[in-house]
Amino acid sequence: MIFDFILRLKNQKKRKSLAITTFSVTFAFMKRAKKIANTSSKIFLSLLLGGTILYWMYRDFDFSQIKEVLLHGMNWSWMLLSFPFGILAQMIRGWRWRQALDPVGEHSRKSVAVNAVFLSYAASLVVPRIGEFTRCAVMKRYDDVSFTKALGTVVTERVIDSLLVMIITGLTLIFQIRIFDIFFARTGTRLDTFFTQFSLTGWIVTVVCGIAVIGLVWYLARRLSVHGKIKDMLHDMFLGVSSLRQVNNAPLYVFWTLAIWACYFLHYYLTFFCFDATSGLGVDCAIVTFIVGSIAVIVPTPNGAGPWHFAVKTMLMLYGVGSTDALYFVLIVHSVQTLLVVLLGIWAWAALSFTAKKKQKELGRNMLTDR
Repeated sequence: MIFDFILRLKNQKKRKSLAITTFSVTFAFMKRAKKIANTSSKIFLSLLLGGTILYWMYRDFDFSQIKEVLLHGMNWSWMLLSFPFGILAQMIRGWRWRQALDPVGEHSRKSVAVNAVFLSYAASLVVPRIGEFTRCAVMKRYDDVSFTKALGTVVTERVIDSLLVMIITGLTLIFQIRIFDIFFARTGTRLDTFFTQFSLTGWIVTVVCGIAVIGLVWYLARRLSVHGKIKDMLHDMFLGVSSLRQVNNAPLYVFWTLAIWACYFLHYYLTFFCFDATSGLGVDCAIVTFIVGSIAVIVPTPNGAGPWHFAVKTMLMLYGVGSTDALYFVLIVHSVQTLLVVLLGIWAWAALSFTAKKKQKELGRNMLTDR
């Protein structure tokens, strides 16, 4: 009798354990499937948005002439001359990032930092905006850099870059207001009529929604801060964001920032000389189209495909470039520069596969020799 009772008890425990295990596996699978579904939906929507814009722009375009333009209608010397600036911009971004990590006690090798940036740009071609997380993960894997602190410094980078773009945009608007006024008029977004479309009720609703969003963010931040792990994560991110105040050699950091965007601009501007239709345009046109294109890539499509084409093509036409020539320019320049990003990503993946992982203590001892 006692033996049967013990046997039944063991069987019950086994069934209970099996049920718990089955539930855990099922839950983990569902969580993984949900994550994959979310990522897939983001990729699909990104491709759909970019593809729709591109289809609308090129629906009547004669692609049979592309081969002729590529072989005989453009000067490839200028295109090749622009490549070093595109590569250098990403390399400097890695050097600047490494400098921002030092004040928070995180150190990385130059090669890992640069290759992480290369790989992040390539990853963003597949899933928009994932590049920031990718390069932080690379630094964590190969140089044992805190992911959250690294992410905090990346946030700082984005803020600094955004402020610089805003300043350049403001100056460009002042000196090229006539061109922008025509652009807004043709795209139906005139600044002098946009805000007048809001009624008093519309303004009140907008303000209330804004306050509600701010209140929700504050509430969630307070709720999350009570959990130790999340609180530590937010603290690490704050350290990364505040690292700019303690960065060594601040003038060098400013120089790197200006150099990044100067290289981006030269990477773009030199392509003007590849085509007869744009070779005679001045620096002012290059700056305007560069700024408009930089803003357009905020739209989450792979490398800004679609929005960038539309914005730059429209601005070029305002400077007197024909519609067909403008389409040739944006299609070829964007495709070639995207191919460069892909090649750099492949290079980084190959280089990192041969890179040995280092522990943080070893990096600290070898920082002087690495510099």
